[in-house]
Amino acid sequence: VQLAEHGGGLVPAGGSLRLSCVASERPGMMGWFRQAPGKDREFVASVRLRDGTTEYGDSVKGRFRISRDIGLKTQWLQMNSLKSEDTAVYYCASRGGWDDARAPSDWDDWGQGTQVTVSS
Repeated sequence: VQLAEHGGGLVPAGGSLRLSCVASERPGMMGWFRQAPGKDREFVASVRLRDGTTEYGDSVKGRFRISRDIGLKTQWLQMNSLKSEDTAVYYCASRGGWDDARAPSDWDDWGQGTQVTVSS
């Protein structure tokens, strides 16, 4: 599966940003990870395409919202109340399985990444 991300950029703290990702074919799940300099890649959110079941990392719960469109093979990540600690490269990911998976090694395919910078 090839993944193409869109969005990202510079936003002030407290602001909002939306990322999107289009898949070349329909996977079982799509998700987002992020990686800040010197840190491990971190699970952000995932969505199961067949029924829209979502999961969120603790650091973004209540502020970020993931959604999907099956026909468009697209997912979106709406990020609100952004903080400086949200600054990272955000990666779109996909996998064939349908169970909750939060380790990067559980995911099959990755986008090229898009930079999100939150200024304080």
